Amino acid sequence: MHVELVDETGKVTAPIIEQTKKLLAFAADYIKLPESKEMAVSFIDNKRSHELNLEYRDTDRPTDVISLEYKPDEEEFFFDEEMEIPDELMAEMDPFIGELYISIDKASEQAEDYGHSLEREYGWLCVHGFLHINGYDHYTEEEEKEMFSLQEEILTAYGLTR
Repeated sequence: MHVELVDETGKVTAPIIEQTKKLLAFAADYIKLPESKEMAVSFIDNKRSHELNLEYRDTDRPTDVISLEYKPDEEEFFFDEEMEIPDELMAEMDPFIGELYISIDKASEQAEDYGHSLEREYGWLCVHGFLHINGYDHYTEEEEKEMFSLQEEILTAYGLTR
């Protein structure tokens, strides 16, 4: 999987950027995502997180990670109106799956609050957002159990434990 990384803050260390790339590739392999998939990750500050959270989620506060899942639009590919295109084919035709915005301010705060390393917090946010853009959610107790269990499985298998 190809990951485009942008540090809008200029404060993210090279090891965190490298960990993010490797962890996302690992997570993609773990859930058997095709290698052709692409995504973007931007490291931002709380001010930018607040702006994006308001714009995309109508929530007037900063948050730790914003996940924007991308779903291809059949109209982009100029198919005959009567053709029905299977979701699998659409997914192959457009490899971009989405983007994550990770607040470095929230990551620092939460690492301290939870008593674990900054590397662990960035990894947790990265995998959490990645699972969201791949269809996982935690609105119900059942969904939460599935998503958080998978998230912990991936982090543990990668070697990023508490």
